[in-house]
Amino acid sequence: MKLTDNVLRSFRVAKVFRENSDKINCFDFSPNGETVISSSDDDSIVLYDCQEGKPKRTLYSKKYGVDLIRYTHAANTVVYSSNKIDDTIRYLSLHDNKYIRYFPGHSKRVVALSMSPVDDTFISGSLDKTIRLWDLRSPNCQGLMHLQGKPVCSFDPEGLIFAAGINSEMVKLYDLRSFDKGPFATFKMQYDRTCEWTGLKFSNDGKLILIATNGGFIRLIDAFKGVVLHTFAGYNNGKAVTLEASFTPDSQFIMIGSEDGKIHVWNGESGMKVAVLDGKHTGPITCLQFNPKFMTFASACSNMAFWLPTIDD
Repeated sequence: MKLTDNVLRSFRVAKVFRENSDKINCFDFSPNGETVISSSDDDSIVLYDCQEGKPKRTLYSKKYGVDLIRYTHAANTVVYSSNKIDDTIRYLSLHDNKYIRYFPGHSKRVVALSMSPVDDTFISGSLDKTIRLWDLRSPNCQGLMHLQGKPVCSFDPEGLIFAAGINSEMVKLYDLRSFDKGPFATFKMQYDRTCEWTGLKFSNDGKLILIATNGGFIRLIDAFKGVVLHTFAGYNNGKAVTLEASFTPDSQFIMIGSEDGKIHVWNGESGMKVAVLDGKHTGPITCLQFNPKFMTFASACSNMAFWLPTIDD
């Protein structure tokens, strides 16, 4: 089944889960698309089975809190950042609910975490104005970059380069093998004083970068030239909430939730809005991602919703 404007417009909420008492701050699909794991401000980690459409397990991280949860390449392990006590990143085995390793080093809250798509490397960005490069096998930071401002960062789909969005005004591209030599490309954007960049993602084909903000717009840029291709707006975000924006797996469409519980979808090529879907969410849709393998996506406020298409175009 192929994603088209019509198929996207036909998506409806198939199931709603009310496992959380506070907002879900992050979730991540497993690479095979079979499970999704969420982290929440209520200190819980909930694992869902996407095929059966039900919660499988709930774990807690009460002492440190949990945010920015990410699957590693092993099916039953995750890394996540803390939002209480310290700013250490934790590597957890879901199988026996035990920590495998800690990654200390950041001195302020971690605001970006990206796992390499190809190996055990991951990067983290923090309010301490640094990006750190890590290897799951070692507690020691493998690389450190001092920046001029708050960073957001992400790997490209091949795991060869990573992009850092700095101070909400520039994107720098680094080669992983020689990142200590500095960026090989820098794209300066128009600085917008009304909002901050909150996230940065590559499309699956590696050609586009999506910049999310806590304002009323998101930007789509060319990953090679840094040219702004489209600015998408017209969704509600008056309270400067961090709303996750995402690509569909085919890199064709861009979607973001809103403060009023609706999901807005644009065609990345034409820049036209193709759908506004009502998820009946009780709060702002803080997290939104398409399943990497199946024709379904998930959206979350303090509730988690699974969506399915109602036509097969």
